[in-house]
Amino acid sequence: MKGFRSFACCLLALAPLLCQAATPNAADITPNFRNTSIRKIAEAVSIVTGKDIILDPRVNAQVTMYSSTPLSPPAFYQAFLSILQVYGYIAVQSAHNIVKIVPNADERVMHSITLPKEVSPTSDEIVTQVIPVKNVSAAELVPILRPMIPEWGHLAAYPPSNILIISDRASNVHRMMRIIHRIDTVGDQGVDVMRLQNASANQVVNVVNQLYQGQAAAQMGRTFKVVADQRTNSVLISGDPAERLRIRALVAELDTPSSAGGDTRVVYLHYANAKKLAPLLKEQMSELAQMAGAATGKNPQAAAEKNALVWADSENNALVITAPPKLMHTVLGIIAKLDIRRPQVLVRAILAEVDVAKTSDLGVNWAAYSQTSKLPLGSFVEPVGNTSIVDLIAAAKAGTGALSDTLLEGTTLGVGTISAGGVSFAAMLRALRGNADTTILDTPSATTMDNQQAVLKVVQEVPFVSGQYTNASTVTSGTVTPFQTVQTMEVGTILKVTPTISAHGSAVMLKISVESSSLEPATTAFSQTDPTTSKRSITTNVLIQNGGIVVLGGLIQHDQNFSHNNVPYIADIPLLGWLFKARNDSSTRNNLMIFIKPTILRNQREAAYESGRTYNYMRRQENSIPPASFPPLLYGEPRPHLPPLPAPTRKSAAHAAERQPKPGVPLKAPPQP
Repeated sequence: MKGFRSFACCLLALAPLLCQAATPNAADITPNFRNTSIRKIAEAVSIVTGKDIILDPRVNAQVTMYSSTPLSPPAFYQAFLSILQVYGYIAVQSAHNIVKIVPNADERVMHSITLPKEVSPTSDEIVTQVIPVKNVSAAELVPILRPMIPEWGHLAAYPPSNILIISDRASNVHRMMRIIHRIDTVGDQGVDVMRLQNASANQVVNVVNQLYQGQAAAQMGRTFKVVADQRTNSVLISGDPAERLRIRALVAELDTPSSAGGDTRVVYLHYANAKKLAPLLKEQMSELAQMAGAATGKNPQAAAEKNALVWADSENNALVITAPPKLMHTVLGIIAKLDIRRPQVLVRAILAEVDVAKTSDLGVNWAAYSQTSKLPLGSFVEPVGNTSIVDLIAAAKAGTGALSDTLLEGTTLGVGTISAGGVSFAAMLRALRGNADTTILDTPSATTMDNQQAVLKVVQEVPFVSGQYTNASTVTSGTVTPFQTVQTMEVGTILKVTPTISAHGSAVMLKISVESSSLEPATTAFSQTDPTTSKRSITTNVLIQNGGIVVLGGLIQHDQNFSHNNVPYIADIPLLGWLFKARNDSSTRNNLMIFIKPTILRNQREAAYESGRTYNYMRRQENSIPPASFPPLLYGEPRPHLPPLPAPTRKSAAHAAERQPKPGVPLKAPPQP
């Protein structure tokens, strides 16, 4: 009766699960256990799968298991095996569908599924497998594989047959079989000899060893060796056949011929000057050879002269280089870095000069004297606007031909009488105001390459007498012939600029010199033969952002002169005092500023844009001139004008020049982007 009551309680506990299995859709089970005895779970597995389960008395554990998806009966059984693995138990399959549940320690004395046809990589059932080893020693594999087997598992080797015996869960046995298959490869240690045709055997071996050297290569299991035979320029490869095949493919890839063939290359330069670049490369190759010779203990100079040669072909702007492959690769890399399209810089300078001069003259001159005694009776003579009453009287005596614009400049009123006997009298009132505004704007511009000086001159060649020589022996027919030396001087606007673009390409350092000179008006006979020039110049170094404007320098000068001449005390008398005073006031302001604006032209498109904009500006200036209102006298002579700027073509010859020509192949220009 006691056993019957226990069986009834188990049936009541498993009633929901059994009811689910009894329904039409109960082919799958969704087990969920919380702190349930492993023995009750074994009972449920027995009911669902139909297996007879025998539990060892030592099997006892509280199990918690959650499942969100339904499981089929075989899957439920596999889940039960996983539970046993977690808690240290195994399930041993016996005859008549009987399963024994025992601790892991009894696995070695219990029989299991021996030599199955296929070992499942996911099952947790206990299996025993015999694995034959063909190429390596089975005994040597035991210490390598033993750490991968649990303590209760079994791993042993049988040397006479060179086999391994493994007993463990099916998933781990499957993993061991894969590992053994990877290790059990043919250990053929043959040697392959590859004779190189183009590359150097020493260099190829160095490349391969560098690729597989170090701790990382050791972890990859390097099983080959590569040696160079310098006498035959061959590479010797030993090791596993698969590794040898892989290294042979790598060496064959490295032993490729140069695109130009041999150790001589002809390099066509696109932008650099071959004649200037050749001696620099020769010096660089000599230095590299000296460094290599110092490392190997050989004569560096002899090696440099023997193994390296470079010369320039000016007509084709090409370099002819002969060097060993390693040195050739280094030199070609240097040329690739130097032979690049350098950006250009458009530099615009603005010389703005504004001069304002104001003068104001006001005064009265008078004189009275006796014509007979030539004694003046009284006078107040003071030049007003560089003219006095004495100048007017002298011009009046000489006649109207002596009058000039200077004497009559401004408003001049004169009155007086000159008599042969008696008193002569003359008076002059002169008022003059002058305003002079001068604006000079020079905008020279120049385009040059990076680090190349540009010089722009808009000048006149003015002669200056630098010396005279007269020798008595050169007298011809009583006339002495003098000898003069004449030197010319440039007068105008001169712009000298050397731009240097910064490394980041957004700023320009300018070494600039701007000079503006002009001829002064001739005021004396001496200045007519030896002209006087005025010059304004500035030389400086500045750093400007691309497209920015900065002032280089300037001059702001303001001069004021007040000249008041009068007779003390009398000049202070109202009205009467104007007969005894003269005023000459002047004010001069000179403003000179020099500005600079650089624009970086990085490619042909930017250069074409700036050129087109300036070209169209000149066409607008030309078209702004109105046509003549009268018929021309020269019929059939058209008026000169600038033609419209041609549109850019889709294929540019400038782009075609960037490609290196190949012998026998016509060069085609790439399409415009």
